[in-house]
This record gives sequence, structure tokens and C-alpha cells, in this order.
Amino acid sequence: MRERTVAIVQARMGSTRLPEKVLADIGDEPMLWHVHERARSASLVDDVVVATSTESQDDAVAEFCEDRGITYHRGSEEDVLDRYYEAATRNDADVVVRITADCPFLSPPVIDRVVRTYENGDADYVTNTLEYTHPDGLDVEVFGYEALERAWNEADDPAEREHVTYYLRESDEFSSRNVENVLDTSMYEFTDEDTILRWTVDYPADLEFVRAVYDRLTERGHWLFDQQSVFELLEREPALREVNEDR
Repeated sequence: MRERTVAIVQARMGSTRLPEKVLADIGDEPMLWHVHERARSASLVDDVVVATSTESQDDAVAEFCEDRGITYHRGSEEDVLDRYYEAATRNDADVVVRITADCPFLSPPVIDRVVRTYENGDADYVTNTLEYTHPDGLDVEVFGYEALERAWNEADDPAEREHVTYYLRESDEFSSRNVENVLDTSMYEFTDEDTILRWTVDYPADLEFVRAVYDRLTERGHWLFDQQSVFELLEREPALREVNEDR
């Protein structure tokens, strides 16, 4: 029997660079809706939970989830590790998929590849972010509940509590594995954070870029487009890449 795999979407309204971005409209739906639906569309994900904070500014996230019938959990704003641990515990997760609410191009096939690698291997922590072969915005991290619980018990540095997987990645107590892109992205020279393509939303220019892509690709009759479709669009319209290159 497969273990129960729960995707937990980290979401909050208080971004310093682009406040309220998680509910920003993209193609007539809030960004959080797109992220939730894309995670839900992964075949190896059994449930999706939005993890937001108990701060009043995040009441809007909770209200959105209630209106749409989306499972959510509210916890500490600063101790995000605790928020994740509580969300995983209350939703009976055996395996946790960590994603963030500012990635509206999130790819179900990419999620499935990372989850499958975790299921088929012996690593405690599997991700596609240890090496840059995917655009920023397709980030997926997968780890077991036991590893999360150990991190929750042992991590005591503020950075380890604020960043959910910091302890898993940096403590040398856990084995890790990277999942590379099945597409050849070598022509983009993904060598560091300065050269990687930005498909996430941190700045107003990122939101402009994402909206432009959705406008063009959803005209073709589907909103659940994959990364191949985005790459093909950028080949047809290279000027789109310039929208958020300088932010």
C-alpha cells in the first residue's frame, strides 16, 4: 500500500516585495487557486493542504479556502517548520510535498517525478532544487513525515524554524537526492540564481510575466499547461522573457 502523500502549500499575504500576491488575479482566478489545482492534479498526491498563518492579514487566505472548500491549516507566521509539522500531523501525512503559493506554473508531472524518486529511492529528502535544471517556479521538495518530525524536534536555530527544509538540507543528518529536468535546458545556462529563468512571482514584473503567459496559453483552451508549452511560447515570443529579467 502506498503511503499517504500530502502536498502542503505555504501561503501568506505579507510578502515584503509584493504584498497579497498569493491572491492576485491570474486568468480570472487567484494565484493560490492555480497552485492548489496544479498540485491536486498530480497523480501521486493524495491531498492538498494550504498552510497559512494565524495573523489577521492571512484571514483572507483562510476565507478563500473556506469559500472554495480547500483544506487549510493556520499556524505560526515565523515558525513555519512548526506550521508544516502541525499541518502534516493533522492531515495524516506519511509523505510531505512542500510547495509555495507563488509558483503558478507548478507542474503536476514534475511533482510526480520528484515524489516517484522519493518512493523508489532511499533518500530522506528529494528535490529538484539542488541543481538548477528547472526554472525557478517549478520547485518541489519531498520528505517523509518522520524526517519532518525529527527536524521539528531538533532544529533550534531561527533560520531552521523559519525555513521548513533548512535543517533537512544543511544538517548532514539526512540523505538527499536531486531530480533533474527531463527537458534539455542546457541552452539556458542554469548555473546560479542569477541565470535561472524566473517563473515564480516575487515582484510586480513577475506577475506581469505570469499573466501574459496565462493569457496566451489559456487562449488555446487549457489552463493546465506544462513547462514544454511555456518554453515553446518563449521561443515564439522571446520578448516575453524580457518582462521580468530585470525585475
